[in-house]
Amino acid sequence: MTHPIPLYLLAADQKSAEVTDWSARISWVVGILVFVAFVYWLMRQGWKWRGSLQSDLPELATTPEGFMDRPPLLELTGRYHGSTTAGQWLDRIVAHGLGTRSRVVLTLTEQGLDVVRPGAAGFFVPAEALRGARHERALAGKVLPEGGLLVVTWAHGDKLIDSGFRSDRAADHQTWIDTLTSLTSTTEGTAR
Repeated sequence: MTHPIPLYLLAADQKSAEVTDWSARISWVVGILVFVAFVYWLMRQGWKWRGSLQSDLPELATTPEGFMDRPPLLELTGRYHGSTTAGQWLDRIVAHGLGTRSRVVLTLTEQGLDVVRPGAAGFFVPAEALRGARHERALAGKVLPEGGLLVVTWAHGDKLIDSGFRSDRAADHQTWIDTLTSLTSTTEGTAR
């Protein structure tokens, strides 16, 4: 037969919970915050360094006078996902604000492509600088479902640039590709 254990023995075995070492916990939190700030600073320096490497890129054109005198061929609202060196989907161009993602309003006329970006610098691509358009899956680190991006290729200085856009209505992409293809073939034909 077992004898019950006296209550004073049970109470003597129990210990209170350990007190949290606040100084160690605060040190860890401060250390992690300093590390995160250092990583952010390194990323910012890398972005600035990339911009200085691309400083030879000429200034972007602005919308010419009388651009909206004629009715536009196409208009699109959506997102601008960035620009890269043509054919190099990860070689982001950050000079002149081309690396900044933003909302976008595109307007295409026979004069060229007007890119208006609220909250970021807009630019203009003359019709003779347009080289074509296509569907893409990825650009500048942004990966979307197959054909999710409209990529417009254009010449700026001695560099070919791919700029990625995503329309609010993805069905518009094919119309843009067809129109830009016919516009570039027309401007190439008149240039010869």
